[in-house]
Amino acid sequence: MPNNSQTPPPITQQPTAVVLTPPPTQQAPIANSPSPQILPTMAPTTKSQAQPLPKPARKSSSQTLWEKKAIRGIYLSRYQVTNNASEQTIRDRVRYYRKQGMNTIIHGVWGNGCTMYNSTVMQQTFGYRSCPNQFQDQWLEWLIDEAHKQGMQVHAYFEKGIKIDKNSPIFDLAISKRWIVPGVDKTYAGIDHYVLDVEIPEVAALFKKISVEFVQKYPTIDAVQWDDYLGYHAELPGKIDRTARLTSFVRQMRSGIKKANPAVSFDLCHHNPYWGKRYFAADWQNWNVDRVFIQVYNDKNFNQELEYAKNYAGVAISEKQLYRLKPLINNAKIKGVLVFPYAGKPEEAASLVKQSLQ
Repeated sequence: MPNNSQTPPPITQQPTAVVLTPPPTQQAPIANSPSPQILPTMAPTTKSQAQPLPKPARKSSSQTLWEKKAIRGIYLSRYQVTNNASEQTIRDRVRYYRKQGMNTIIHGVWGNGCTMYNSTVMQQTFGYRSCPNQFQDQWLEWLIDEAHKQGMQVHAYFEKGIKIDKNSPIFDLAISKRWIVPGVDKTYAGIDHYVLDVEIPEVAALFKKISVEFVQKYPTIDAVQWDDYLGYHAELPGKIDRTARLTSFVRQMRSGIKKANPAVSFDLCHHNPYWGKRYFAADWQNWNVDRVFIQVYNDKNFNQELEYAKNYAGVAISEKQLYRLKPLINNAKIKGVLVFPYAGKPEEAASLVKQSLQ
């Protein structure tokens, strides 16, 4: 079991699932873009360039249906494993997640306008190297090294993406430089976010530099992942269609990452393609991403979401939905399952995953 004596305090504010109107049963017009089909009828157009999982340290004579899933991931938000943690604590926790049946750790490395590692780009741009934390300089190297020893992957989670809140260390600067899209992003109830406008060349350049720096600084990272915070909520004022420019930005960012480190998979965990484009200007089917996981936190439309997910890399659920885990495991068309701990307690969530399989 991991050393819980150094476990950081739980996150007290977590987003609730987005409740969106289900896609219509017929094609619906979208401003300045062709009307999408509601359910995809073919596999995604982009070919995955993701690297295969490292071979497990110990091979089992037979695999369960759960073990046959390509990705069995757990999200670890910023500070949840590495803040003020020793090398031994980090390695112990990796082994703990492996024992719970996980083969992938998705760990926050960026969020709210700062990095969870010492960044030259941040130092040159803002005068400080990282988020205010107590991580050891080699924390991510230890995490990746131990994970690979355990036959696991580590995916770098760009948590909060292009959005910040008033607690961000760059909030005042972003306001003064007019980096913020007008209006408050209320994608999640009770949380006010402000969107960094990647249509501004200076902002776009910052994200591209951070992305390239990261995959060069940690060349053995298996993947980077962005989520629905890479998008502009439809209720922002102005009724401006930012779809094409967001697509251009993401494609350029991905191209920079691939040039710097071709082995890294560029992944996305987002709403289904209809909702993504309609509500977030995120036409991710044209972003050339390597793997896509469909968020199905909204239980109301769960079965409908699976019709999308079967064409992609899998689904993301919360620990509140673990009663759905066995049906997901028995569905051969669902290739992977990611678990997001809404309660901010990833160790408990991973334990619940194991219990739900017994």
